[in-house]
Order: sequence, then structure tokens, then C-alpha cells
Amino acid sequence: MRVVVAGSSGLIGTSLVAGLRQAEHEVVRLVRRLPAAPDERGWDPGTGRLDADALEGADAVVNLSGPGIGDKRWSPERKRHLLRARVRATEVLANAVAEAGVPVLANASAVGFYGDTGSHPVTEASPPGTDFLAMLCRRWEAATAPAADAGARVVLLRTGLVISPSGGLLGQLRPLFSLMLGGRLGSGSQYMPWISLDDEVAAIRFALENPEVSGPVNLTGPAPVTNTEFTRALGEALGRPAPWIVPGFALRIVLGEFANTALTGQRAMPTVLEANGFGFQHPTLGAALAAATGK
Repeated sequence: MRVVVAGSSGLIGTSLVAGLRQAEHEVVRLVRRLPAAPDERGWDPGTGRLDADALEGADAVVNLSGPGIGDKRWSPERKRHLLRARVRATEVLANAVAEAGVPVLANASAVGFYGDTGSHPVTEASPPGTDFLAMLCRRWEAATAPAADAGARVVLLRTGLVISPSGGLLGQLRPLFSLMLGGRLGSGSQYMPWISLDDEVAAIRFALENPEVSGPVNLTGPAPVTNTEFTRALGEALGRPAPWIVPGFALRIVLGEFANTALTGQRAMPTVLEANGFGFQHPTLGAALAAATGK
């Protein structure tokens, strides 16, 4: 396949490009700067500009672009920026897919679509939540409509918390645990829908290669755990105790509204992946952490 990837320089994008090429797919990377390599094409989602030949001969487009959800405190302006940037980039690519007749669009989203679901298991058929992140995901996914209306197979990649050797969730938590400052957040009963980076990349490739996969797909491991269980497992994997408790009110003082995403969660299940025969390389949190920490 010839696959065009937007957001190829991020944690997931970098690994996805490598994985696609290892599987002998051809990859074209969309970049916002002046293209400097034969496999690069330019685009500017803010203005809607896309190089004329960017999607030429493409069999699929993968959109992973957009600013990090948790990189900064959620001020009103930050929330507007997140909404504008992610929705606009998706609109540009969905319209380009429709115009070029590309048969597949795989578009990033998040399990935050479901809002806080407590301990109740959620599948791709579960309804959306009502908080800001859920609203963002709904708008983000809705922006793929032009591609679907044109007949493209649209896959909505609802990703969980990605565990990788560098960056991602582990990159944020490892320094705290190294200083023995790790601990559960709030009650610790909220679910954390994790997935290893290897399985994230493999699942995206699986979605591209299997025409029966379409619509929302939960990219999460098959055994979600609570924050308490995750904290204990990570402490054991790093050989560091995690005795602390970060109260919810303290987290809200530091993080503002974004703290709600850490104090709530989704027991998201990868129903579509499993129903279509996807096999997880790391089916348990222990296996994912062992791979990520080199143990």
C-alpha cells in the first residue's frame, strides 16, 4: 500500500512509519515545513494548503496530527486551540481524501470520547460522554464526514494511554517513580485503558490492511486496570515503591480542569479488534511494562 501519514514525527507516528515500511508499505509523510526528503509532502492545515501531489496514488491516509491534549493547562484559549487545530486538520484531510478518491482514512481519536464511565465496561457502541474531552472527540470524529460521504472506509482510532520505552505515559511518570514520588491519583479506582506502543502500531496497520474494520475502534489492551493497580505494577516494574496518594483537590490546583482526565477513566475494551482476530503482543499490563522497561 501507499500510505500518507500526517503527524509522522510524534511518538506514535514515528513508530507507525517504521512499522509500515518494515511491512513493505510505501509511506509518504506530510510535513508543515518545506519538504526536504523524497518521501515528504508539504501541508498547512491552518490555511488548508496541501501539496497537489500529496495524495497521488494513495491507498490510505492516516491522520495523527494535532497538539498534545495534556501538554498544557486547559485555559479557555488552550481548549479553543485544541478544538480548532484537531478539527481543522481532520477537515482538510477528509476533504482531500474525498476529492482524490482515496479508499481509506484512519483518523486519530481517543477513548476520552466516552467520558467518565466508572467501572462499567465500554465498547465502540457505547455513547459519548459530556465533558470537554468527549466533546472534542465528537467534533474531531465528525470532521471525517466528507471522506465517509465520498465512500471512503473511515476508521476512528480511539487510542488509550500508550506505554512506550520513551515518551508517552511512561515518560511522564518514570521521573516521579525514580525519585520515589509515585503514587495513586485520587481514589485510585478510576480505570486506565492502556496499550503498548507495539500493539498501537500493529493495530493501526491491522485496520489499514483489513477492509472489514471500519468506524470506531478502541485501541486499548484487553485487560484495563484501575489507577491503583497501574501504580502498583509500575512501581514493581521500576523497582520503586509508590506509597503516595495525590488527593484530587491537589491535582486540580496544579492541573486545573485537565485534572479530571486523570481522576476519571474508561474501562474501554477493544471489542472490534478482538472480533476481527487481532492478536495482542502485550495482552497484560505486566507484559507491556516489561517490554517498555527492558525487563
